[in-house]
Formats: sequence, C-alpha cells, structure tokens
Amino acid sequence: MAADMPIVKIMDYSKFRFEQLKKAKDAKKKQKVVHIKEVKIRPGVGEHDYEHKIKHAKEFLEKGDKVKFTMVFRGREIVHTEIGMKILVNILEDLKEISVVEKRPSHEGRNMTMILSPAGPGKKTK
Repeated sequence: MAADMPIVKIMDYSKFRFEQLKKAKDAKKKQKVVHIKEVKIRPGVGEHDYEHKIKHAKEFLEKGDKVKFTMVFRGREIVHTEIGMKILVNILEDLKEISVVEKRPSHEGRNMTMILSPAGPGKKTK
C-alpha cells in the first residue's frame, strides 16, 4: 500500500526557472543560422569576373552558408538563355566538390536562379 501513495517533491521554483532558462540559452548557442548569400552574374561575364565570383561562392560555402546564383538578363540578352544556362552549369561543375544542388537552374522572368548548399561530411555531392 505504501507504493501507491503519491510522492511530492518540494523545490525552489526560482532555481528551477533559472535552470530552464540556462538550458534554453545553451541550446540556442549551439544552433547554426544558415544565411543565403546571393551572387549575381550576367551572361557576358568576363573570365576574371567569373573566377572572382566563384572564389567568393567557395568562401560562403566553406563558412556553411547557402549560395544563390542569379543570372540577370537585360535587354536582348533574354533571347540567349542557353548562354546563361551554360554558365550556371559551369558553376555547378566548378563547385561540385564542396556543394550540393538544392535548387536546379530555373528561368523566372528576366532572371535564372540556382541555389547551392554546402556539402557536409554526410552529404553526397551530385
């Protein structure tokens, strides 16, 4: 009969509240906030500019941020979307060791966008 009796624990509520807040603070500290960095490119991008933008994208990916590539078409460039697609495919090839494709290149109005996320130790590259 003694085992069926309820057990009451008397505790200091302020100490309990403090410990709860401390646990929540530690959990928030361990979180990693992922930012999306955008790199804008034009279809007539020069070789040096292209390499410079790839270098920046590598830095962003190594820091753990996602990278959004935006190909911007202006004027009559919109007729030659295959040039923009070719450049985005080259970017995929250049960054395939350190990134995973989150969103494949897609055409939206005058822009073509693609999102790459960093390849972690457990993620496979495509």
